[in-house]
Amino acid sequence: MVNIQNQSAMSGPADALSLWYTAAHHAEIRSETLAVPGADEVRVQAVYGALSRGTESLIWGGLVPAAEFERMRAPFMGGEFPFPVKYGYATVGLVRTGSAELLGQRVFSLTPHQTLFNIAASAVVRLPADVPSERAVLAANMETALNAVWDAAPGPADRIVIVGGGVVGMLVAFLCGHLPGAEVTLVDINPARAPVAAALGVKFSSPQQAPLNCDVVIHCSGAPAGLTTALSLAGEEATVLEMSWYGDKEVAAPLGGAFHSRQIRLQSSQVGHISATRRPRWNYIRRLTAAIGLLNDPRLDVLLAPAVAFKDLPANLSSILGPQSSILCQLIRYE
Repeated sequence: MVNIQNQSAMSGPADALSLWYTAAHHAEIRSETLAVPGADEVRVQAVYGALSRGTESLIWGGLVPAAEFERMRAPFMGGEFPFPVKYGYATVGLVRTGSAELLGQRVFSLTPHQTLFNIAASAVVRLPADVPSERAVLAANMETALNAVWDAAPGPADRIVIVGGGVVGMLVAFLCGHLPGAEVTLVDINPARAPVAAALGVKFSSPQQAPLNCDVVIHCSGAPAGLTTALSLAGEEATVLEMSWYGDKEVAAPLGGAFHSRQIRLQSSQVGHISATRRPRWNYIRRLTAAIGLLNDPRLDVLLAPAVAFKDLPANLSSILGPQSSILCQLIRYE
């Protein structure tokens, strides 16, 4: 727990460091002064964070289209697209001052990469004891995966394929793998993803060897070729759930051939909306809390790359976010 002396020192104005994307392929760490926390706020000291490779590689490359500036905003983003922006949505930290029931507790929040920050107490989620701080950085990705599984609605004994073995694809496969009797296959062009899939308890296949006539196909690769593969694997009247976001790229979907005669259902999924199957009863905090609870499995640690120090992020972003990177989830360590 935080002692009273430390709490008092933390409750006034304070300096924080944050990561800013300032131009295409350029980022820097900036200093900012935090105001005194408001009556309904807590001050959180960051312990771990994570880079979202899919989204942040688009920002890093200056590839966010102007038409998507508003939809691409993260909940607590600083600045304006295209640059400079303070971005990110995966931070685990310790509550240093504020709400008595949260004081000293480990919490997750959808905040950018920053050492210290003030945030509404209602916007943090306390971590359960069985979810380590390092693994908890996957919470936002798990929330996306959970929403997708609700949208796709796979069932027990279904033949399910997930195309694209990034973090979200792996988490979708992991969740589907818990369905009794389900045959779950992760499809990716990178054979190095095979042992990761095995560690999560699902099968692995190249696109050429993937199972056909599937009941549910979920596409997460972010590549148009992956969507083509996904459509080719769907069985008659099956659902293909499209999770990829392509930035400013145009995508040609192969909707000729047998697409219409097989009556394939092509549906989008986006974490910004709670799945229609849950929307009347669920809110965002309930969904995020549920996602964090689903992280209580040590097999998920296979998704985490060794931590990089926050201060070293600008020098390492090219290798982390570059197209040749094999990193799934880059863990950030705050010191």
